[in-house]
Amino acid sequence: MAGGVGSRLWPLSTPDVPKQFIDVLGVGRSLIQLTVDRFAPLCAPDHFWVVTGEKYVSLVREQLPQIPPEQILAEPEGRNTAPCIAYASWKIQKKDPQANIVVTPADALVLKTAEFAETIGKALSFTEERDAIVTVGIAPTRPETGYGYIHASEALHGQLVKVSEFKEKPDLDTALGYLEDGHYFWNAGIFVWNVDTIVRELRSYAPGIAAIMDRLSPALFTPAEQEQLRLLFPTCEKISIDYAVMEKSPRIFVIAEDLAWSDLGSWGSVMTHLQADENGNTAVGADVRLFGCRDCLVHTASEKTVVVEGLDGYIVAESKDRLLVCRLSQEQHIKEFSANV
Repeated sequence: MAGGVGSRLWPLSTPDVPKQFIDVLGVGRSLIQLTVDRFAPLCAPDHFWVVTGEKYVSLVREQLPQIPPEQILAEPEGRNTAPCIAYASWKIQKKDPQANIVVTPADALVLKTAEFAETIGKALSFTEERDAIVTVGIAPTRPETGYGYIHASEALHGQLVKVSEFKEKPDLDTALGYLEDGHYFWNAGIFVWNVDTIVRELRSYAPGIAAIMDRLSPALFTPAEQEQLRLLFPTCEKISIDYAVMEKSPRIFVIAEDLAWSDLGSWGSVMTHLQADENGNTAVGADVRLFGCRDCLVHTASEKTVVVEGLDGYIVAESKDRLLVCRLSQEQHIKEFSANV
C-alpha cells in the first residue's frame, strides 16, 4: 500500500512526493524500495503488487522497475485501506484464485530483516493451511501513545496466538498498563491471508465495498478497467481495514516479535533511527555542520552545506524550496503548519 501522503514529515514529504518515495534515513534507498528489499527472500519480483495514487504511478515505476507495470494499481482517489485492499484482492483472485497474500504499508521501517522474513514465512504457512487472518504484532519497547495495539490471548513471541481485541491509540497511563501486562503488541498494519479468506470477510463485514468490487470485476484486466475504477472506486466507504474487518472477524491471529519496526510517522521517530553525536544531534545531508547544538535533527536532501548554531531540541529540515525550523516539542503541529503553506 503506497498511497499515503506522510504530512507529518513535511517539508521532506509532500503531496507531490510523499515519504514512501524518499530516502528518509540517508541510506540510498527509499522506504518503498526498502520494503521490497525485505520481502525479496519471500517473494519473486513478478508477485509484487503496488496500490498507489494515480499521480504516483510514474514514481513507482521509476523506483521499482522490476515490478510488472500491470501490477501497479492506480487509485483515482484515496479511500483508506479497506477499499485499497479490496481492489487488489479482487484483481489477485482473478489472476490466482489460490493466492496467499501479505499486505504491508510501503512507508514503514524494519531493521531486523532476517527475523521479519522468518515471521512472515510462519504466517504464510499458517494461512496456507487455514481459513485465518494473521496480523504482525510488534513487541512494544516503550509506552507508545501514537500506535494502535493488539491484545493477544497469550504473550508468546514468535508463535501464532488468537487475538482478543484491537485497541485504539491509548493515553500514557493506558499505554503503561499495556506494557506492564505483556499481552499487548503494537499494530504494524501488516496482514497475511489467503485471497479467498479476505474476499469472504469483506463480503461479510464490508458488503458495500464488496458489491462495488463485484461491479468492477468484469472490467478487471481489460482496457475499460481504469475508466470503471474512476467511476466506482470513489463510491466506496472511506474506512480502514481495521474497522471494516479486523475488529469484527473471529478469525484473527497475531504473531509478535521485536523487529525494530517503526512507522516513521514523525521527525522524532526518524531521529531515533539515526546515529547521534555526543550532544544528541542527528543529521542527514551531504555537509551538515553543527556548533553548540544539542538534541537537534538536521535533514537536508540537497548537496548544499548547512551550518546550524546554538539550537537545543530543534528540527531543521529542507526540501527544494521549503525550509522547516521547529522545536521537537511542537512537532505535532507540523501537519497544520504545512496546511497553511
